[in-house]
Amino acid sequence: QRRFFYYLSGCAVPDAYLAYDIKNDHLTLFIPPIDPEDVIWSGLPLLEKEALEKYDIDACKPSTEVNSYLTSPETPHKTILAIPKQVADHVTFLSFEETNWDLLKNAIERCRVVKDEHEIGLIRHANAISSHAHTEVMRMVKNARNERELMGTFVGACISNGGREQAYGCICASGPSAATLHYVHNDLPLSEKLNLLIDAGCEYNCYCSDITRTYPLQGKFTKESREIYDIVDEMQVECMKALKANVTWGDLHALAHEIAIDGLRRLGILTGGNKKELFDSRVSTLFLPHGLGHYLGMDTHDCGGNADYEDPDPMFRYLRIRGTVPANSVVTVEPGIYFCRFIIEPALKEEKFAKFVDKSVLEKYWDVGGVRIEDDVLVKEDGCENLTTAPRSWDEVEALIHSV
Repeated sequence: QRRFFYYLSGCAVPDAYLAYDIKNDHLTLFIPPIDPEDVIWSGLPLLEKEALEKYDIDACKPSTEVNSYLTSPETPHKTILAIPKQVADHVTFLSFEETNWDLLKNAIERCRVVKDEHEIGLIRHANAISSHAHTEVMRMVKNARNERELMGTFVGACISNGGREQAYGCICASGPSAATLHYVHNDLPLSEKLNLLIDAGCEYNCYCSDITRTYPLQGKFTKESREIYDIVDEMQVECMKALKANVTWGDLHALAHEIAIDGLRRLGILTGGNKKELFDSRVSTLFLPHGLGHYLGMDTHDCGGNADYEDPDPMFRYLRIRGTVPANSVVTVEPGIYFCRFIIEPALKEEKFAKFVDKSVLEKYWDVGGVRIEDDVLVKEDGCENLTTAPRSWDEVEALIHSV
């Protein structure tokens, strides 16, 4: 369903309309009338009486009456607020002196950032379904032959538990493919690969989950994989410790990079210079090119983040949240470290990066591909709550895989 419409109505009926009389605080839902031919194929639609009982509305009318309602003397307003590309071509606003296409969309986007208890409950339930599905994938990892089998396991587990829709296309990436942030092929064999990165989440009643886990395909992380996993784990844990209402998101993102730099220095991948020099050089963006996370709600990349993809600073260019995060917003916290030859090797031809990277040490980590850990987190006044329950620590993951 269109998200703005659903946010105001809670109605998932297709071809429906919604009108809100602000002055009189009166909400009218318009639903398609009964069409005998449609009934033959699809059964009886929702009736007006049923809609009044099901939704928090004041009136329900057939959708054939939208234009007559808008031109009625009973609605003598001068201005109508509408959302671009969300109004059917046959709907007329001719009776209004002014049509405002900006105010309503902007107002709803600001409202959607802060969730009420009902919305939080839906996101929590979507997370419960998806966390279970991720656990089922872990159980299958050692016996699966290719990426699509594991994608099928995830989607099937979601559907079986009420998550009929996926919030986004599943990313099921093995080996070096895990270094591709939005890998979509999901069809390669798993043999001779070290790890699987699966980024997947279902939707429940139009509210999303977004979870990433990285698993050892043979049941146990290699030394190099475990080293990278531990760094990413620390990045997420420390960022979540610092997350609370009114924290500046960019500061958390910078903290993730600082921890990544410390970890990569310990391994010898980053070398030369002090921590500040490494941070200022932006060499860490070769290994963490994306932002720390984004708002989550009715859309996976939910509205209200005020992203600025024209930012000349590569560390912050792909930050999807600018400014502070309010209480009762839901965000993803998804640090990662990736070994993408397409990004790193050309960059190392530039002295400003090459002087800080030990290529001989880096060579040992290409097969790790990428490690990302992503959870959905509710921001509170004095901290945060992790809504994701899928196993995440390396020992939990290994134990679950070996338990099968």
